[in-house]
Amino acid sequence: SHRIQENVPRLSIKFDAALDSRTFKSATGLVGWDMRGNLLVLKMVIHRSVPSPFAAEAYACFEGMKLGIALGSQLVRIMGDSKTVIKKSKATSTDKSVISAIIKDIQNKKSYFQDIIFQHIDRSENTNAHGLTKKALVKEENIYLIREELERHISTLDEDWQRNPD
Repeated sequence: SHRIQENVPRLSIKFDAALDSRTFKSATGLVGWDMRGNLLVLKMVIHRSVPSPFAAEAYACFEGMKLGIALGSQLVRIMGDSKTVIKKSKATSTDKSVISAIIKDIQNKKSYFQDIIFQHIDRSENTNAHGLTKKALVKEENIYLIREELERHISTLDEDWQRNPD
């Protein structure tokens, strides 16, 4: 059984969010690496009618989970710099905060994975995802780059983007 587990794709996804409090639009930035530390996917998502920075971060975490499901990975690490969202996502109890509906969605998606780890990281470790959120909020567009599309665009990324810093 150990050999089977080695063949299961492992994925690390960092998420971040930015909120424009004037328009209530938020942007999610997601950066995914495979188990060897190779850049695998970049995704930017715009959300509308987002009430708070906490809600924006919770949506970003949820988008990270949806990305892990879409990529078919059974072993996923979701990393973000929002301590509150990471803590609530790890919990099994019912959340009663203003972001409870989003947290419930996150908790309901856990069953899609054999193993899912929610990890808090410092903002300084999340510069890639943070940079994507700023770009997405300015451009106001959803972007999803994977495999060939990512290869075509990778030359525009800084060298430090191409390897996972972990």
